[in-house]
Amino acid sequence: MNRILEFDCSCPTTETRLFCEELFRRIPRNKGLSSSVSGGSSDYQELRKKKKYTLLDAGDEEERSNVGVGNEKKDSGESGNGRRRYRKRRQEEEDEEEETRFQHQTKEEEMKDKMVRRFKDTMKSEIVALREASRARYLKDRVKKKLEEIRDEIEDDDNMFGGIKLSEFETLRQNYKRRSVEVIKSRPEADKDYYEMPEAYDRDGVINQDKRFAAAVQRYKEPGETGGKMNSFRDQEVWEENQIGKATVKFGSKDKKTKSDDYQYVFDNQIVFTKTSVMDGEKYENDLCSDRQQESQSRDKLTLFTKHQDQRRNLPIYHYREELLKAIKDHQILVVVGETGSGKTTQLPQYLHEAGYTEHGKKIACTQPRRVAAMSVAARVSKEMGVKLGHEVGYSIRFEDCTSNKTVLEYMTDGMLLREFLVDPQLSSYSVVMVDEAHERTISTDILFGLLKDLSRSRSDLKLLISSATLDAEKFSDYFDRAPIFKIPGRRFPIDVLNTKAPEPDYLDAAVSTVLQIHVTQQQGDILVFLPGQEEIESAEEILKHRIRGLRSKIAELIICPVYGNLPTDLQVKIFEPTPEGARKVVLATNIAETSLTIDGIKYVVDPGFCKLKSYNPRTGMDSLLVHPISKASAMQRAGRSGRTGPGLCYRLYTSYNYQNDMEENTVPEIQRTNLANVILTLKNLGIHDVVHFDYMDPPPVEVIVQALELLTVLGALDIKGELTLVGRRMAEFPVDPMLSKMIIASEKYRCSEEVITIAAMLDVGNSIFYRPKNKQVLADNAKMNFYTENCGDHIALLKVYNSWKEAAFSTQWCFENFIQVRSMKRARDIRDQLEGLLERVGIMVTSSADDLDAVKKAIISGFLPHSAKLDKFGLYQTFKNRQTVHIHPSSGLAQSLSRCIIYHELVLTTKEYTRQVTEVNPQWLVEIAPHYYSQKDVEALKLKKMARGEGRATQG
Repeated sequence: MNRILEFDCSCPTTETRLFCEELFRRIPRNKGLSSSVSGGSSDYQELRKKKKYTLLDAGDEEERSNVGVGNEKKDSGESGNGRRRYRKRRQEEEDEEEETRFQHQTKEEEMKDKMVRRFKDTMKSEIVALREASRARYLKDRVKKKLEEIRDEIEDDDNMFGGIKLSEFETLRQNYKRRSVEVIKSRPEADKDYYEMPEAYDRDGVINQDKRFAAAVQRYKEPGETGGKMNSFRDQEVWEENQIGKATVKFGSKDKKTKSDDYQYVFDNQIVFTKTSVMDGEKYENDLCSDRQQESQSRDKLTLFTKHQDQRRNLPIYHYREELLKAIKDHQILVVVGETGSGKTTQLPQYLHEAGYTEHGKKIACTQPRRVAAMSVAARVSKEMGVKLGHEVGYSIRFEDCTSNKTVLEYMTDGMLLREFLVDPQLSSYSVVMVDEAHERTISTDILFGLLKDLSRSRSDLKLLISSATLDAEKFSDYFDRAPIFKIPGRRFPIDVLNTKAPEPDYLDAAVSTVLQIHVTQQQGDILVFLPGQEEIESAEEILKHRIRGLRSKIAELIICPVYGNLPTDLQVKIFEPTPEGARKVVLATNIAETSLTIDGIKYVVDPGFCKLKSYNPRTGMDSLLVHPISKASAMQRAGRSGRTGPGLCYRLYTSYNYQNDMEENTVPEIQRTNLANVILTLKNLGIHDVVHFDYMDPPPVEVIVQALELLTVLGALDIKGELTLVGRRMAEFPVDPMLSKMIIASEKYRCSEEVITIAAMLDVGNSIFYRPKNKQVLADNAKMNFYTENCGDHIALLKVYNSWKEAAFSTQWCFENFIQVRSMKRARDIRDQLEGLLERVGIMVTSSADDLDAVKKAIISGFLPHSAKLDKFGLYQTFKNRQTVHIHPSSGLAQSLSRCIIYHELVLTTKEYTRQVTEVNPQWLVEIAPHYYSQKDVEALKLKKMARGEGRATQG
């Protein structure tokens, strides 16, 4: 109504107002309100503007009403109250409308979120379903492909091995494949979730009259109609089948295989063995130790220390602990005999330590003939005692000392104990000395026997134990004034010894055939094969691999593990790794495995009966490394390696007659077949002047002693009377060969000690610097020749190798790239460091003459005076003194060049008389350096000789 009045330009009268009110009452309010509200947002906004306009002009309206007739004031007040009520009502309606709109918007957002979540859940479930469906399709296709692969394998096997007698394993594998195909083919029928009636012959549309009447007409069919088989429904034919069966009756199980079917021939040459003897084991110890082993295996969780203690109790020596300690207490010298594996090396020093023999600062010394054995045994004992290696338990070998002030058990090489006499002739720091592996009879061991025997007479408190693994203990007992013998059984199981019926012409081929024969016919158990040297081991390895490749899957896996001195360490440790299930390990080893190595799991031993021994000829001054028959003692040692963990078999590739009549009882001691120059120098330094009548267990030949004295005199270590000179005393300080020590002493004169000790260290390592794998021989040879620049010779090449390795920061990768043994180089570095320390001890300054290689060569000549050779007119080398024809070894860098005069490190006899580590020198230097040994006449004669075809040249000096 107010809105109508606002459109009137004149002043509203009472009649007009009444007319408007009447008109307003006739308008339906709800309908008008709803229409105004539903008119859209634009009408609603316009209405609000109008309402605001009325509120703002309320004062002006009041003024206009005041200017008008006074009696209209009352009507104006009533009209204002109506407008306020209308605004209030409109405000409430607007609030309700806003709240309703907000609720609708909230519901829409909730609905939208709900739809989004539902969409995501739907997509996720659909993706999972799609993935499962895809996986199912893939597996279905995979089954088809796998089925095709198995069918192809079956077809290939039928084509390749059809008509060939298969082994039991291969037959089982083929049957497994066929059953797998049948199972896979039957799966589609099994996967159906409904049942189908089997095919019937009377189904609609597929009526089969033949099947319907098959049972009725079966008895009337002729044999030809049944595929060649007789009709079993006919009585006459049944009777005939029974008669034929009686005529061809076979005894035994119908399906049983004959004994010849158990194995197939995988190689032609089989060696016939005969059982000649049985080495009995200690049955009581066997049962007792087996009980302890079962008891040990029943403990699931044991600490490492507890395991070691349990293993100690399982050793045979454990049961004789108290008796052994009592015997040591009652006797000053005791000979202990125990087979390898009895525990005498590791347990006996511990028993003495526990009994109090290391009190008051005393130590126990245990000598070993090999440095590897000293290191490994010390590491084992330290673990058993639960101490760190180098503290209470340590080892001492040449150029390496792993001991401390806390050390009470010291394992050392026999040569190191020999040098202990130089420092302390009374061995005052030791309460017990144990000479282990005495049966090996090394030079140092034999010298120790004489020194310790004499020392025991002056030191009554010193206990001396002589430990041996052989039964030849009477000889040791007689030498040590009838010392008592204490025997410890070591082998717990019997060993069957088998010999060949006839001698084998080729022991290497026979050994390989025997290994395959054992692998195919015998039960599980590893094989140990003894071969003379590295060359034979590598040849046997190649032959075995070749034959195994030819047999393919006809035999089980055979793991070949070689072990010899020059083999890298990472390959040597493979012999101690456990054998995988279903496989067999064969260890190809030298005689180092007789006593020094204990390999678990060995059940079979193959003994060709040969070994390589180094012998020295004093007339020619030449060392020979030749193959010799082993002794009976070595044969017993080899056989005993198979009876440690179970009953064993030893296959000897020689006849019983050869064993009884051709073999020596024991191996010739090393002191009777080697150069004694180093031994004589040591004895002279100890004050023993009468080296000929020294108390040797087995005296060496007198001519060998005389030749050693002559060599030391030529080197200046002894004077004319045989007394030790100042040079000789300085030479004795170096634990190397006298020729090497003289070369080091001479380096002081030529001011090249730094280069000379490097060469001495490399020479002392031996011939294990360069590694020549069979599949990379050309690359290895080319890498080696890179160090032989300008025809420098082997000595200078070794110097270049070490200096190059040093420049490469002693890199292991550099060694691999140049085919050089890392282990040998590291040992050479340790030796060089020790030699450098000894230079200060003898008062020699470390000097270098890297630019003057002639000075280095002169120092080499000073040490190796007798080792010189000259080229004759026929292009052959002859030694200066003995006029013996020699050849340069093919491994030398000078093998293809002809030099007028050479100096060599050693002369060995293999297939020829070979000189190793050769360097070309000026012949005039020989007279300048050693006028007492070489004459000018020899040199002049060399200059006047004519060379064939102008070959040969001399170094200018």
